[in-house]
Amino acid sequence: MCDTPDTHRPLVRAWQGWLDLPPASGETGTGPWTDLTHTLTEDLSRSPAFPKPVFRKLLSMKEGGNANITEIQMVAHHGTHVDAPSHFMIDGPTFEQIPVERLYGPAVIWRIEKGPFGVITADDLKAARPKLKRGDMVLLDTGWARHVNTDRYEDHASLSIDAAEWLVDHQVKLLGVDFSTPDLTAHKRPQGFTWPVHQILLSRGVLVAEHLANLRALANSRVEAMFLAIPIAGSDGAPVRALARPLPVA
Repeated sequence: MCDTPDTHRPLVRAWQGWLDLPPASGETGTGPWTDLTHTLTEDLSRSPAFPKPVFRKLLSMKEGGNANITEIQMVAHHGTHVDAPSHFMIDGPTFEQIPVERLYGPAVIWRIEKGPFGVITADDLKAARPKLKRGDMVLLDTGWARHVNTDRYEDHASLSIDAAEWLVDHQVKLLGVDFSTPDLTAHKRPQGFTWPVHQILLSRGVLVAEHLANLRALANSRVEAMFLAIPIAGSDGAPVRALARPLPVA
């Protein structure tokens, strides 16, 4: 297992407030939007801790109903979604309290490929291009989305503590990954694991988007991205239809 010793360091953080961000750049993308979202199904890859979702027709026209009405039963973290600070901060903002400007704007998509259980470090982020601007989102294309709905999907890479701290230091407002979690995968966590990457990011209001798809076509470029998830009252996360389109090359 390619892991760093600090991944398991005990860490408990409280909500420290939203990072100050620079004024909005006003950058606008061009061309068609790329959908970064996995289609929600009952069998989509999910954390082993989560119950299987249920999508069922309460009313069906095929069965004589006068309309089609679908009922959804699932955790807020199933499929492509965004974590609110309250996911790991007992006093952190819940989803409806997230300012909408934290959910869209310029982003860099960095192709950083790692093998099973690899670790993405601060040095990997420093070396990535195009160069980050303060206030950007960072979306990581590791190529792991291709393993969705297979046993290999949960053998994904994770971020080191120094990588998480680097993102905070550079005023990133959202981290997106094309796998389950930026923390150590579920079946490799030691007893007493504290989700240090989530804690470092969410304690400063750096939102976390998980289970992204279709990043490869936009890899190593700047984009305009949107993560306009549903504002569920009191929720620690929400499903999202994530989109991105290229920004003009300066």
